[in-house]
Amino acid sequence: MALLQVNFISKSLMRTVPIQVILPVDRITLPGMPEREEKTYKTLYLLHGVFGNYTDWVSGTSIQRWAEERNLAVVMPSGDNMFYVDQEEAHNYYGEFIGRELVEITRKMFPLSKKRDDTYIAGLSMGGYGALRNGLKYHDTFGYIAGLSSALITERIENRTDDVPFFIESRAYAQSIFGNLDIVKGSDKDLKWLAEKLKREETDFPRIYLTCGMEDSLLQANRSFGEYLKKQGVSITYKECPGGHEWDFWNRSIKDVLDWLPLEGREGSMNSGNIGI
Repeated sequence: MALLQVNFISKSLMRTVPIQVILPVDRITLPGMPEREEKTYKTLYLLHGVFGNYTDWVSGTSIQRWAEERNLAVVMPSGDNMFYVDQEEAHNYYGEFIGRELVEITRKMFPLSKKRDDTYIAGLSMGGYGALRNGLKYHDTFGYIAGLSSALITERIENRTDDVPFFIESRAYAQSIFGNLDIVKGSDKDLKWLAEKLKREETDFPRIYLTCGMEDSLLQANRSFGEYLKKQGVSITYKECPGGHEWDFWNRSIKDVLDWLPLEGREGSMNSGNIGI
């Protein structure tokens, strides 16, 4: 399993950005097992949460091993603490970066499938919001979207104040990310508005997977959004499991996501621990 770090200049962010890529090109099959057919890889764009970066998923979960089992390429960018949305004034077009530029440039760099049904986006917490927002906005690119413990903070965001103990819950912080909070609702930063727009346009809606821990403070928001999507007639898999807002839950959940995605089976192969011999 090749684990790569790449740096490139992003036009959307106007700076050099790092990404980490899992690419199963060096997979060694067990004796007697057929070699994988030479074809492009299905790809998961995987987003981290607040305070994290592009290394989080590899250090916090077993995504590298599971991607190898499924012949899945995984691309992990950094989104700082910006919720993967565009901030025009600072030329921080995080949404454009995730939904368009990152997909286009990694397809140039690596043997990745260009098919919508082979291209997926997922994330945890802040990254869950980012996956849902950009998966819906760039629905022509992503066929499947997964949100794990998604930070669905735009609901009633206009009511935020600054008399809170933690800066990330403050009105000032939210304004620095989303701009004028009074007009977030009804914009492309509003997940319900995006979903309704796709339904009105009779667009081929991406398939959606939502999950949240039963001890997570974000549970009710995720449950409500899941119920909303079902009422809209969206193809959604919703799952609540024991756990909080922590890596043990996300480690279990990302494996469930891979089981849900239309991936290749777990053929026998060797990794650095010689598992299976």
